[in-house]
Amino acid sequence: MNDNVKIKIKDHIAVVSLSRPDKMNALDIQMFNNLISIAGIIDNDVSIRCVVIHGEGKSFCAGMDLSNFMDTDPDSPINQPLINRTHGIANIWQKAVYIWKELQVPVIAAVHGVAIGGGLQLMLAADVKYVAPDTKLSIMEMKYGLIPDMAGTQLMRHTVREDVIRELTYTNRMFSGVEAVDFGFATHVSDNPFDAAYKLATTIAEKSPDAIVKAKKLLNAAPYLSQSQGLVLESEFQQQLLKSKNQMEAVFAAMQKRKGQFDDRINEL
Repeated sequence: MNDNVKIKIKDHIAVVSLSRPDKMNALDIQMFNNLISIAGIIDNDVSIRCVVIHGEGKSFCAGMDLSNFMDTDPDSPINQPLINRTHGIANIWQKAVYIWKELQVPVIAAVHGVAIGGGLQLMLAADVKYVAPDTKLSIMEMKYGLIPDMAGTQLMRHTVREDVIRELTYTNRMFSGVEAVDFGFATHVSDNPFDAAYKLATTIAEKSPDAIVKAKKLLNAAPYLSQSQGLVLESEFQQQLLKSKNQMEAVFAAMQKRKGQFDDRINEL
């Protein structure tokens, strides 16, 4: 695996780093493959309870590396029909982003510098997003005569007003980290997004990992369910958690005013 995407695991937290700082972490084909591979590693490592994703250097991610479009290899993903569903419901470009939404454990994005085009869409896949106030963000695709197609339209529609999405898509204008929170693209403004994200990850990692996994799965499903289906799923998941070893440990830890000593999470893949 090329080291343009790195992973470091400590204290049940996986830190995923976009590592092409000389290119402002612009996404090339290797990075798309590596994002998918590393997400798979995380999903299968039951010791991991939370993820922080960030960019090394001056930026989070400057979107698609335009050199991708110069690839003349007929077998390259860039030269394959986009409609082909090569990764479940997605193509490779969509999967590299949407897989972080699908991940069993929460993902927290720490965003600074720029997050444009594909970088913005990758940020959107996180459960919680901390963004520096002077970050420059944009739905950039219209500048190149394109549309956002890395799962962004399926992600931002749940948190951002439709008219705001339309304006920013049609114009590809830049907006700030402060505006990103106001619009619903991001969760919190922070002068130090990585430290804030890691602090939250530490808090999440101290909770029952089974309950965290069930909560994310339930919240991911909720927008697509009828009321009756949603209520049934709540009950189903709660029944699975009640009186389980980690659930009882959470109760005892709360009563004894101590940190819980939890077993690794159940892998639901």
